[in-house]
Amino acid sequence: MKVVIFIVVGVIAALILLVGIVALIGSRLPKAHVASRSIHLRQSPQNVYAAVRDFGSAPSWRSDVKQMDVEAKPGGPVYFREVGKNGTINYELVEDVPAARMVTRIRDTDLGYSGQWTYMFAPENGGTRVTIREDGEVSNVIFRFMSRYVFGQTATMDGYLNSLAKRFGEEATPQ
Repeated sequence: MKVVIFIVVGVIAALILLVGIVALIGSRLPKAHVASRSIHLRQSPQNVYAAVRDFGSAPSWRSDVKQMDVEAKPGGPVYFREVGKNGTINYELVEDVPAARMVTRIRDTDLGYSGQWTYMFAPENGGTRVTIREDGEVSNVIFRFMSRYVFGQTATMDGYLNSLAKRFGEEATPQ
């Protein structure tokens, strides 16, 4: 019985130590980061922009999104709520230049991360170069460590861009 207790206490101590090390490393990483990914699609900037801008249709082409609720008032801000594999996230459209540039910002303040995505749609070789720039901030030190060393700061952008390519029946490798 004493051996079992010793093993259990040892495992708990090791887990606490591991979490402490992860938190220490995460606390030494910068909160803010900038990351960028892009793909080329054989579509016009207008078609790609229209697909991205149609927030309500996202569940039909993004496997990570179950539901999208859009609230847009004439002359007012555009808000949308995404429900998916990352939970529920509230966004705001803060800049919208059709077929050229669009900026969305996370409205939530309690997620442990925040920031904005800038989408750029540039004509290239008869198609469109779609670039997403993330200006993010990760306040939670554990999540900061995980985003840097486990799943990467570009994983969400890569998934989005891969889904966008599939939406048009294309394959793309984000760069």
